[in-house]
Amino acid sequence: MIDPHDLDHCTQSIRHGSRSFHTASKVLPRRVRDPALALYAFCRLADDAVDLHSDKSGAVLRLRDRLERIYAGRPKDAPADRAFAAVVESFDMPQALPDALLEGLAWDALERRYETFSDLVSYSARVASAVGVMMCVLMGVRDRHALARAADLGVAMQLTNIARDIGEDAHEGRLYLPLEWLTRSGIDPANFLADPQATPQIRAIAQRLLNEAARLYIRSEAGVRKLPLDCRFGILAARHVYAGIGTDLAAHGYDSISRRAHTKGATKLRLMARAMTHGAAISAMPQSAVLYADPLPEVAFLVEAACVLPARVSSWGDGRSGAFIEALAQLEHQDQHRRRALYADHLKGAK
Repeated sequence: MIDPHDLDHCTQSIRHGSRSFHTASKVLPRRVRDPALALYAFCRLADDAVDLHSDKSGAVLRLRDRLERIYAGRPKDAPADRAFAAVVESFDMPQALPDALLEGLAWDALERRYETFSDLVSYSARVASAVGVMMCVLMGVRDRHALARAADLGVAMQLTNIARDIGEDAHEGRLYLPLEWLTRSGIDPANFLADPQATPQIRAIAQRLLNEAARLYIRSEAGVRKLPLDCRFGILAARHVYAGIGTDLAAHGYDSISRRAHTKGATKLRLMARAMTHGAAISAMPQSAVLYADPLPEVAFLVEAACVLPARVSSWGDGRSGAFIEALAQLEHQDQHRRRALYADHLKGAK
């Protein structure tokens, strides 16, 4: 399915760029692990294309073109593109899912701020839950309840990342914390970005994010029984390794300004052992009624996109494709403005 040389490139990319997933992927069956590495490599490429380049608008637009080429069966001549194209073809991956990821990256390029916690969950749905739902597709799981719980896990992981990276993001001028939480805590966003400090109020916000994540980690577990037996440990390993980041952050007083929370190698092994015990317990227990909880409103469009075969999905529905197009249009406007400014500077220099 995937060219071995392209797969090796994807594996190396994940080994260096996403160590937590690389650790968890080792225990997935090969039929899922290989396409998952290709999926994560493309997602890593997309994330880095926006994070590591000053021309963020242009980066997202180039990613849009690369994704369109993949779905047209003409991927760019690059290992990650070719590998992801093979995954799309083999698993009938609905385009609405990587499109959602691209929309989240467009929001990053637009430096969008999030007024409410629901707004932050909407962002998390795009940059994290979309990947979780795509993982379900790779496992052959299209049950809407299992997809909803996978989306819960994605949001939980992203909230953990945001809590861990508060200081790092602030030093880069990025702010993901809900603005209404900051206002209620008496924190001015501009002042915080100018001088990030691990004040009691900021620590409390980090704790609140992790509390929300913990609730969703627990809710996500109900979907594990819907996964193939040989995939359950890998998913639970990822769940425990990511939650371990929050545990480390809590152990240091929720200070994510002066230090970056992490899980060391020995800790990861201990967490993976816990995941194995946890998986055995889940398999032995009756199916939890939590499985049938409605999806979070912010992720419901992902569930609907994945729970039916792609041939039956003509669009995102509910106006979401229009919102995506609007975000891309804003980026195109920014990119054109930047190019005109560069050209004007060039003419001035020529004189």
